[in-house]
Amino acid sequence: MKVTNRRLSGALGMALCLTVAPLMASDYDMVIENGRVMDPETMLDAVLNIGVKDGRIVKITPSKLEGSTTIDATGQVVAPGFIDTHFHSLDGLAVKLGALDGVTTGMDLEVGAIGIADWYESKKGKWPLNYGTGISHEGARLQVLDPEVKIDVPQDAIGIIGALRNAAAKDGVSGWSVSKADPEQMNQILKILDEGFKEGALNLASTTAYMRNGLTSFEMYQSMKVAANWGRFTSSHTRFHANPVNPEAQLGFDEVFTNAMVLGSPLLIAHNNDYGWWEIEEKLKLARERGLNMWSEYYPYGAAATAIGSSFLVPESVEGVFGYKYEDIMYDPQQDKFLTKDEYLALAKEEPGHLVTVFSPPRKDWMKSWLRVPHMTVAADSLSSELGLDSWDVAPTEYKGHPRTAGTRGRVLRMAREEGVPLMFTLSQMSYWPAMHLGQAGVQAMDERGRLQEGMVADITIFDPENVTDNATYKRGEQGLPTTGISYVIVNGQAVVENGTFKKVWAGQPIRFEADEEGRFQGLDHSEFLKNITIPAFTVDESGHGHDFGH
Repeated sequence: MKVTNRRLSGALGMALCLTVAPLMASDYDMVIENGRVMDPETMLDAVLNIGVKDGRIVKITPSKLEGSTTIDATGQVVAPGFIDTHFHSLDGLAVKLGALDGVTTGMDLEVGAIGIADWYESKKGKWPLNYGTGISHEGARLQVLDPEVKIDVPQDAIGIIGALRNAAAKDGVSGWSVSKADPEQMNQILKILDEGFKEGALNLASTTAYMRNGLTSFEMYQSMKVAANWGRFTSSHTRFHANPVNPEAQLGFDEVFTNAMVLGSPLLIAHNNDYGWWEIEEKLKLARERGLNMWSEYYPYGAAATAIGSSFLVPESVEGVFGYKYEDIMYDPQQDKFLTKDEYLALAKEEPGHLVTVFSPPRKDWMKSWLRVPHMTVAADSLSSELGLDSWDVAPTEYKGHPRTAGTRGRVLRMAREEGVPLMFTLSQMSYWPAMHLGQAGVQAMDERGRLQEGMVADITIFDPENVTDNATYKRGEQGLPTTGISYVIVNGQAVVENGTFKKVWAGQPIRFEADEEGRFQGLDHSEFLKNITIPAFTVDESGHGHDFGH
């Protein structure tokens, strides 16, 4: 694949511009020619040429086009840019790895952020990919239930998962995780969530499973209710995730599923790639058939990555429920070793936010099925490199963490090719369905992404369908090896990956709701709540009749 620049000069060039203006460079900033253009919404699949102007696709045609820059995409697929709804890659190196994996939009809808207005402002004009976030349920609880922790906003997954969790644990009680909020504290938490929605947060981002011992069902319901009051959706890492015994994983799903149904709000289930996924997918499918906007994510790896202090990694779970040995399943990429039980206990106490890789043997048999589940979208659950926000120039071999950060899309494309999954279906999982569901949830910026059509935003990924592959592994030095076979990644009409090389081009745009001037949360009043669900005191009117109980 090659790029050429065409410039007209002199009187001849001027004459040509006047006589055949529709074909001249001034009409298109970029032309992509001879590529296999694939659009999952319309099922378009043909060798065509694309003209891009002012960040949008303005022409798709078999006719020859001329542009200031021309990309020869012969033998390549030209696809809607890949959209990731579970993107914790929030520093330079990790974002670069996502771009090289074909991502054009990366949003953290699971952990989210606090200080939403400041978070968006901090990315403005400084980010290569489109960016977005939800309001962090965990962050709100941390602000209220761990008041000893000094929090400078904005904070996102980098701080929340790491430094803030560590600081909260210093007194021996991680309030955000294990403490039940009293009525006053719950009002404070819900007020923070409401403020986030006022400032434009995309959704309620709830790491429910990490707070399973402190987060009450009532608080979860009220939090989702605050989101619904703004017309926003919820994304949840559900309670009891992966649990194969009672309380089973599906019960945690049922909690948020029921809330979303009664509130009439959209629901995104984070990484539904563990025990019980099949039942959850069936329920989501039935909900969609009834007109509800609900969907899920997966990433194609047999191991998870999480904070070592997570409540579901305690011996009662790892040994008692799953029957595993720590030294067989828990790998520390920073130390490049598997941890014994004693090493786990010491590190979990000292540094509960420390990230480890945890292997899940059953996933090996499930992954091929995920490639074929409609509306199960691809989301990497990628992680930051911990090498600094400005780590753009750091070599990928320096990345220490889960290979999903670098290889998710390349791995899905390779596996789908090997398993004979139609490429259009895979592109739906990576581009169209995330955009479609988010658009239906009111995120207008997604209505013009995830599709390759005239008038849409020019977020485009170009790749070699026969050779694209992941290269990242669990081995030290290979955990961040970039995907190969992805030649161009175009964000809002600008190439951030060119000939397989990342460019520091700050093309990203915010994906958010418009900020509002006023909040909407009025505060919970227990007595008023009871009035809504109980009958009034029984009295007899002058006619001798009592109350109508609604029979």
